[in-house]
Amino acid sequence: MNKIKKIQNILITGGAGYIGSHITKMCINKGYNVVVLDNLINGHKDSIDKKAKFIQGDIEDSILISKIIKENKIEAIFHFASFIEAGESVKNPLKFYYNNTSKTIKFLNTLIKNNVNYFIFSSTAAIFGKAKYLPIDENHPKNPINPYGQSKLMVEKILNEIKKTNKKFKYGCLRYFNVAGADYKNNLRERHDPETHLIPLLLKFANKKINNFYIFGNDYNTKDGTCIRDYIHVLDICDAHLKLLEYLEKDGEEREFNLGTGVGYSVLEIVKKMEKILNKKLNIQYKKRREGDTANLIANGNKAKKLLNWKSNNSGLKQIIESVLK
Repeated sequence: MNKIKKIQNILITGGAGYIGSHITKMCINKGYNVVVLDNLINGHKDSIDKKAKFIQGDIEDSILISKIIKENKIEAIFHFASFIEAGESVKNPLKFYYNNTSKTIKFLNTLIKNNVNYFIFSSTAAIFGKAKYLPIDENHPKNPINPYGQSKLMVEKILNEIKKTNKKFKYGCLRYFNVAGADYKNNLRERHDPETHLIPLLLKFANKKINNFYIFGNDYNTKDGTCIRDYIHVLDICDAHLKLLEYLEKDGEEREFNLGTGVGYSVLEIVKKMEKILNKKLNIQYKKRREGDTANLIANGNKAKKLLNWKSNNSGLKQIIESVLK
């Protein structure tokens, strides 16, 4: 049996963002040579590991991308560069289709011209829309209810079409459910501005950095009327990327993987857990549902566990919240 060639040189797009900065650190720690490309619209340069090479720029700049690939002998891509807020996508769909889909098409075209054949795509549970059954496996119907989910699903379809005509091209899609948590040992965390994610928002509210905390909708068909989500630690997400890259190097055939714990928590349950950990009552308020939200998203992650040998090691709710607190 021929020895599998181990990829060494990785380009991480959106590497100054939340997940991107965490995986950059993990890749460096595992001995990869990492180039980070980020336009810094939403990213933070000081979140990037100093051992990574940083280039400020955009994925649609084909001249720049070609130069990066040649000078750094790039072999594989972790593609995180996208807008992620589902609610905003409903209000401004063109922004999401242009950035998440159109720019990615240009980027892929440049990669193929430069013979970069390993591509791991940061996808989302939003491609599924309203759950027809739970937990959601890879074969669940894909009917996004917001442009964000649609923009990601379009890229998944494009990647599948590329594979049909380019046998050298090896890609994988990782569909995250709700990413949360922090790598407090390396001082990495969520730094969205404005922040819209539940756990860091709750912490800001508890620390009186924001005046109000709202739950959007308490009339969903769930146990307490609030949305239920499957929360997965960011370090577990990063670990899945590296395991997927190894899988593709071994000529693994499967392309799509759902990442989650198989356990769902409602927004209200998260609030109560935070209150218990902080030993503090939080005076939350309710508003009407947001457009683009669905009631219940829980993952069936068995395929990733079986084929990628992946586990959600850090994704207990208490563990996630305490990592953010630290």
